[in-house]
Amino acid sequence: MSLKGKHIGFGLTGSHCTYDAVVPQIEELVQSGAKVTPFVSHTVMNTTTRFGVGEDWIARIEEITGNPCVNSIVKAEPFGPKTPLDCMVIAPITGNSISKFANAMTDSPVLMGAKATLRNEKPVVLGISTNDGLGLNGTNILRLMSTKNIYFIPFGQDDPVKKPNSLVARMPSLKETIDMAIQGKQIQPVLVERYLD
Repeated sequence: MSLKGKHIGFGLTGSHCTYDAVVPQIEELVQSGAKVTPFVSHTVMNTTTRFGVGEDWIARIEEITGNPCVNSIVKAEPFGPKTPLDCMVIAPITGNSISKFANAMTDSPVLMGAKATLRNEKPVVLGISTNDGLGLNGTNILRLMSTKNIYFIPFGQDDPVKKPNSLVARMPSLKETIDMAIQGKQIQPVLVERYLD
């Protein structure tokens, strides 16, 4: 399926170490002809880490997409009734946001964009990045996996020895996951080795 002309919302939450893997996927979506509207959490906007400055990441994403970041719940809400998305992506989605999403908490522009998309019965694609995926957050991941219109980029353990509970999505599989999700299908297999050969 072609993504040309599709309107994709792309949400980023605070897994700063994952942005380098995610930005090329945003570029690929734009190059495929999709309109990409970025959504950012408050953590993305306001945090500086060893992986970069929030403002710099936002500027880079806005330059790639040609669209301003949706950076407030008020700005995100119209993507339900007025400006529907064909698909909403959250990649990376942290354990914190996974927990909130699974328990119907909407406290960020990213989660509001996801809620608005589910309201329209359109797919939400999640690219998880959490140190607690096989810990307490496991129940939240499984709850989301069993929820209608929620799909996962294939994921696996990123460091089974040093961080046995940590799960990270295989970000290069994002576009294919969106293709399948728009058709109402979960890409398989969903549980994979973290890195491609």
